[in-house]
Amino acid sequence: MRQVNKYPKLRTHHRKGKSGQVWTWWTYDQRPHGPEISLGSDYSKALEQWDLLHNKKPMTVGFVQEAINKWKAECLPKYESKVTRTGYLQNLKWIEPAFGPASWHRITLPVLRQYLDKRSAKTQGNRELSLLSIIWGKAKLWGMTELTWPAAGVKNWKNEEFAREIDFGDALYEAIYVKGDQVLKDGMDIATATGMRLTDVVTVRMPVDGKLRFRASKSSKWAYFDVSLSPVLTALLQRRGNVDCVMLLTTRTGRKVSLRMLRDRYEAAREAAAAANPKIADEIRAIWLRDCRKRAADLATDLDAASALLQHSSKKLTSDHYRQKATELKAVR
Repeated sequence: MRQVNKYPKLRTHHRKGKSGQVWTWWTYDQRPHGPEISLGSDYSKALEQWDLLHNKKPMTVGFVQEAINKWKAECLPKYESKVTRTGYLQNLKWIEPAFGPASWHRITLPVLRQYLDKRSAKTQGNRELSLLSIIWGKAKLWGMTELTWPAAGVKNWKNEEFAREIDFGDALYEAIYVKGDQVLKDGMDIATATGMRLTDVVTVRMPVDGKLRFRASKSSKWAYFDVSLSPVLTALLQRRGNVDCVMLLTTRTGRKVSLRMLRDRYEAAREAAAAANPKIADEIRAIWLRDCRKRAADLATDLDAASALLQHSSKKLTSDHYRQKATELKAVR
């Protein structure tokens, strides 16, 4: 081991194998204030990291994967929503191989933009880098890096997103609704009356004391509906009768309805509706089951009521992605 005088505290290490091969790597010597830091076996990259360390440039030696592993072990389980956890795990499948092996200083804004350019699923790519930003912030708290998130303060650096514009009006709704069995009709009634996400539609329990209570699967917010104020929910309960099941949505025999069961029924009804209405078949096939939540937003009296119904933190989210009903204006003269 010898010291390279031109680069103080840079140490060169050699090791010879039995067959005569020689391995060389470099370290940064922090002794007596800390252990030696490995700079790898690539000399040019070792010098880059030496410069960052020795000249006290903002960097923590290490790899992004270390922060991903820590976040996955400590933070991910704390999310109460299974939907959120599943979504984050799906995002990690993409960002781990792309960014995990990199050291912090190699993740720059052009690198992030290049990832988005190459990603075929543009909107999903935005979600993946949003998660990377969350992990990056945690890594700063944990002392894994001193670098600021590369896109901090930069506007419009992500892929542009456009809300799906669909008009789930009465004609399309009725065309699909009449082709469904009672389970699907009940599910669509619950979704359009309450604005619940589909996960909540299949897991909401029977009302207690006339109140339909639920905890939103995504936001974990508690809310309730007064059943007596909803003709749709009142009729559903009367139709349901005394079926022995704690869930509001059940089969005729009292079996719990899964999300897959509801979707399968919807797809069959949608295809039957398209066949029965060839003039609007394309419009019918463009409607997804989750669009019942959009229909609920449009059925609300105004934007404020729609945002409250969907439990959104901002009315902009409601207006941009859910409520598509035109605003009524009054002529001034």
